[in-house]
Amino acid sequence: MAIGETRQLSGPGAAGWASGEEIEALLKRVATGDEAAFEAVCVRVAATVFGVARSVLRDPCLAEEVSQEVLLELWRCAPRFRPGQGSAMAWVTTIAHRRAVDRVRSERRSAEREQRAAAHSVAYDEVAEVVEARLDHARVRRCLGSLTELQRESVTLAFYDGYTFREAAALLGVPEGTVKTRMRDGLIRLRDCMGAH
Repeated sequence: MAIGETRQLSGPGAAGWASGEEIEALLKRVATGDEAAFEAVCVRVAATVFGVARSVLRDPCLAEEVSQEVLLELWRCAPRFRPGQGSAMAWVTTIAHRRAVDRVRSERRSAEREQRAAAHSVAYDEVAEVVEARLDHARVRRCLGSLTELQRESVTLAFYDGYTFREAAALLGVPEGTVKTRMRDGLIRLRDCMGAH
């Protein structure tokens, strides 16, 4: 039986017409596995359980989930109920309150874990980017080392220092066409080297 159904069955004041002795007697039968007694207990306590859970949790959906957990706990834990240690309703509401508080704590811990994970993922991403950039720099340096001296100088002057073909040719003392050819060959070798890694 869903909690929504038990609330409908319980209606206003339904727990009021059930005496403490009646609920105690029903709990004793539930302890022996009597399903009809369990349903009768649910009908009588569901509204109270939901009210306790709702007052702690505020969220009706969470309160309904907790209420169902409490009713299942009543089924499992009915043999633990001791009439001499307090009333049946006090025992039920204590379980409901404890479960609701546990859920608040669980939700809070979950939110804190998500916040920590988000903070760590940002830090991880930053570290990963730095490592990747360093690896790329190392790979470029290694690949530049595989070029001929003229290819390396041409590529370095054009891409790292910002010189034009004409300016690079003048600095190197070679024809502009030679710089273009060496740069083209050097870029092809760089591309192949970078692609291989």
